Amino acid sequence: MASAKKSSGAARQARIAEMRRAEQARERRNRILVIAASVVVVAGLVAGGVFVVRSQSDDTSAVDAKTSGHFTTGKDGVKTWQGKLGRTHVAKTVTYPVEPPVGGDHNQVWMNCNGDVYDKALNNMNAVHSLEHGAVWVTYNSKAAKADVEALAAKVKKTPYTLMSPDDKQPDPIMLTAWAHQRTVKSASDPDVDAFFAKFVQGEQTPEPGAACTNGLSQ
Repeated sequence: MASAKKSSGAARQARIAEMRRAEQARERRNRILVIAASVVVVAGLVAGGVFVVRSQSDDTSAVDAKTSGHFTTGKDGVKTWQGKLGRTHVAKTVTYPVEPPVGGDHNQVWMNCNGDVYDKALNNMNAVHSLEHGAVWVTYNSKAAKADVEALAAKVKKTPYTLMSPDDKQPDPIMLTAWAHQRTVKSASDPDVDAFFAKFVQGEQTPEPGAACTNGLSQ
C-alpha cells in the first residue's frame, strides 16, 4: 500500500515537473512573439496614431455567458455541469449562472494561473479563461479559517495550472473549480483537495490542454 502511494506521488511530481518544463518553453516562445508584436504595434502607433485599448473591458453592459444546463453531483461530491458552456471571447461583462463560474463565454485574456495566489477578488471573465486552459481555481470567502487559506495558498504556489483568490459571493467557505466541475471542501487538509487537484489540473475536462497559464493578467 505504501509502495503504491509512493508510486502515485512520484508520478504526480513527474507530471508537475513536466508541466513546468512545458510552461517554461512556452514562456520562451511567448517572449519572442511579444517582442515581434511590440514592434508591429509601435509601428502602427507611429504611422496611424492608433489608440491601444486594454483587453480587459470596462463596458458595464452585460451579456449572458451562453450557458444552459444544471449540476449533477457524483458520489465523490464533485458537481458536474450538464449542458452547454459557451467558449466565445467577448469584450462585455458576462453574467454567469453560478458563483464561482465553471465555464462559459469569457474575456480573451486569462488570469495568470501558474500557481498564482491573489489577495483580491478576480474578474470572473478572466478566471474562466484560465479554467479553459486547464487550471483549478481555489476560492474562499470570509468564513474560511485563516489557517486553511494559508495552507491552500502554499499548495497552489507549488502547483502549476492553479490559481487562488477570495470570493465573498460564493455560498461556501472553500470551493474548488475546474472547467465544468466544482466542489466544496471542509478544510485545507480535506483529502478531497488532493483528489480534485489530481483529477482536474490539466485534466481530461480541459478544453485547451497545454495552453499557457502565464503572460496573462496578474491583477
